[in-house]
Amino acid sequence: MKVIVPLAGSGTRMRPHTWSRPKPLLNVAGKTVLAHVLDPFTSLEIEEMIFIVGWLGDQIREYVDANYDFSTRYVVQEELKGQAHAIYLAKEYLSGPCIIVFVDTLFEVDLSTLQQETADGMLFVKEVEDPRRFGVAVEAEGRVVRLIEKPDGFEHRNAVIGVYYIKDSAALVDAIEYMLEHNIQTKGEFYLADAFQVMIDRGARFITKSVSMWEDCGKPETFLHTNRYLLEHGHTQEIETKNSVLIPPVHIAKSAVIENAIVGPYVTVCDRVHITGSIVRDAIIDEGSIVENALLEYSMVGRDTTIRGSFRHLNIGDNSVMDLSQ
Repeated sequence: MKVIVPLAGSGTRMRPHTWSRPKPLLNVAGKTVLAHVLDPFTSLEIEEMIFIVGWLGDQIREYVDANYDFSTRYVVQEELKGQAHAIYLAKEYLSGPCIIVFVDTLFEVDLSTLQQETADGMLFVKEVEDPRRFGVAVEAEGRVVRLIEKPDGFEHRNAVIGVYYIKDSAALVDAIEYMLEHNIQTKGEFYLADAFQVMIDRGARFITKSVSMWEDCGKPETFLHTNRYLLEHGHTQEIETKNSVLIPPVHIAKSAVIENAIVGPYVTVCDRVHITGSIVRDAIIDEGSIVENALLEYSMVGRDTTIRGSFRHLNIGDNSVMDLSQ
């Protein structure tokens, strides 16, 4: 089985952090988003990992090659024409079953049974209270009959989370080719859901499988929410501090230094961070940053950034200096 990971987007909703790094390499609860996505696959028999890269794709390649032993392939999407177009670029490498997983999505589900799955496709879903912001699966008699992007009502609540299993990836490629030839687009893009609909209309049997956890890393507020969830569910680590208080849950890198500070709850502190004389809660402080005499909450601080004397909610990128101590 092959795994396709589309991550060619420029991450505009996570600016300024994504000016210097691709969004999948941002840190949440002690690991990159990409690590949270890839780690569940390390125990499975994966034939090949296919990464569809674009913006700052060299950083993705370097990170994966340095940290994982997967057989990998990298395909460049130069024009962002949509999800289905991204998959189509890898068509010559696709045969047999595949899993498609988008890196905005952190999820928990048992994938070990997919090798025995008989359905033509499986859409991983989570029931939500308000489905109007999502794409949803409409089912009848135990199979998916229709996919609706951002429905008007509340009748169908199984939101498709961005993880898919396809038994015959060649059939998916053929459906995407049909879409491209007939210019079937949604909001100006070639959506994967439309390709699945082509397959369903041709008689393919799609089913759904519910996930126990689904968290989003698409924009700063959901990124911080995901950080809170992961810290609450075991992704924690504490270190020795100097005259300081850690309020769990937190994840503090072993190389961090915390002096005369209160840190937590819901704080991720990355490598080589130095926090002194400060109160930090509900925040992610990326590697190499300095926080002095500040109160930070609901904040994301990029790499190698210095913050002094701030009482703020911050969303500040890499290599920045904010000095409000005067």
